[in-house]
This record gives sequence, structure tokens and C-alpha cells, in this order.
Amino acid sequence: MIPVYPYVGKETVCREQPIAFPPQHQPVQPGLESLMNPRPISENPEYRGSGKLKGKVAIITGGDSGIGRAAAIAFAKEGADLVIPYLWETTDAMDTKRRIEELGQRCLPIKIDLRHKCNCEFVVQETIRCFGQLDVLVNNHGVQYPQKSIADISEAQLYQTFQTNIFPFFYMVQAALPHLKCGSSIINTASITAYQGHKTLIDYSSTKGAIVSFTRSLALSLIDCGIRVNAVAPGSIWTPLIPSSFSAEEVAVFGTDAPIKRAGQPFELAPAYVYLASSDSSFATGEVVHVNGGAMVTT
Repeated sequence: MIPVYPYVGKETVCREQPIAFPPQHQPVQPGLESLMNPRPISENPEYRGSGKLKGKVAIITGGDSGIGRAAAIAFAKEGADLVIPYLWETTDAMDTKRRIEELGQRCLPIKIDLRHKCNCEFVVQETIRCFGQLDVLVNNHGVQYPQKSIADISEAQLYQTFQTNIFPFFYMVQAALPHLKCGSSIINTASITAYQGHKTLIDYSSTKGAIVSFTRSLALSLIDCGIRVNAVAPGSIWTPLIPSSFSAEEVAVFGTDAPIKRAGQPFELAPAYVYLASSDSSFATGEVVHVNGGAMVTT
């Protein structure tokens, strides 16, 4: 078994030895955290909220697991109530809901397919019905299907990737916009692949590039409304998408090619989402925050 070096205290141990994972694979995307070995670390126990999102309501798509779960937990620590649309991963969603409620905040999980505009509208309608307001929208969900060649990307896969990774971002914003106000924030999850590319993730990388352009254009469109639009571009992060995308052999060395020589954990991105959701980032719009373990990208 390949050794795993978890987060301990304020730093990760064994910095000189690349961190890897036991070989594993899940056959269905987006995957389940409960089947991962080790499970992703969604929460930094040393993170203490300071009321930066007190009284706010946030929708985080894909908030049941991975980066979305980590952001949801951090938002709850900052005083926000959460709505977490997810596709089918009910066990993960209930775990996230339980933790948010332990932190004293409310959480509404919604099992739904966001590829359909009417479903995105339903999520926003339910948010307003349950909480009476919407302050932060985080578009975070996505899928990826590696292929060795562009010739291997079927028409069905191409539609699936774009219909999942970018179309709902438009739909969610369109549904949310009537309820957002000056000071509200929209955050999109992009990817390092939008900047560096990925030879086996051509369609996925293309959608992430679209998300970057979507973020910048939407920011310009909404700037006069006082609504900020930004993005986070993660590098290699240990989430259910990884074992459900790649082979067991690829998973075993996942993240070791980063300059920091390891994959990131979801909790290591959560403060970036808190920053962009809160008034701390009041002068930031149309920006992309890169959290990628040291990779240099041209923005």
C-alpha cells in the first residue's frame, strides 16, 4: 500500500517524499467520499469563524463533497446558512448537512440534476421559500472523462461535459440574479487546466476555460449592480472526482507532479471561497484565485 501522509497540526509531514494514495477506482461519477481511502479532509479544525458571513444564505452546487463540502463547512463557521444541490450522492450530502447543523447553521440539501434550466430555477425558488434571501452563489459542480485522444471523445461525452460543467452556471445565475443585491457574490470553480491544459482532459479543460471567460464577462456585466463575480482555480485536489475519473494506477500518484509534491485537500481551498464571498474581497471582481500547490500560471 502506498503510504498516505495526512494533515497534522499546522503543516503536512514528510514534505520531501511525494504524497500518494492507495490505488482505487470508482465506476460512477461524481463519486462518493465514503468510498475513498483516505477520505478527503474537508475541515481544518484550527479554522475559527469570525462572522464574515453572518446572516447570509449561500447556494453551493456540488456542496455535498469535495471542495463544495469544504467551502460549505467554512461558510457555516462564518455564520451562513447553506443550500447544497447535488446529483445522487445522498450519503455524502447528509454527512455535510449534519456537520453544518452541528455548527449551528441551517442546511437544505436538494437532490437534483442541474443540467436542466428548470431544475436550477427550482433550487433558487426553494432557497427563497426556505430562507427568504440569497446572498452568495457558488457554481462548483463538474465532471471529467479522460480520453487519450480527441478522436476518442464521443458526441455524447462532449454534450455531457458541456451540459454539466458550464450550461448550469448560466442557468443558476439567471435564476439567482433577481434575488441578488448590491454586495452579493458569485463564485465559480474553474481549474488549473484552463491555463495549463491537460492532454487527456480536452473537453473538461475547454469548459474550465469557458468558466474563466464567463467569470470575467459576467463581472463586467454586473459591476454596476454591486454584485461581484470571481473564480477559484484549483490544482490537484483530493476529491471524489479523482478516483471516479482516473485509473487506480493514476490515482496512486495523483498530485505528485505539483511543485509542492502532493495533492491538496479540500479544506485548503475553503478560505479562498470565504474571502471571495465576504466583504474582505470588496475590491475584487473578475478575478481568479489560484490554489494549486505552487504551479505558475499566466492569467
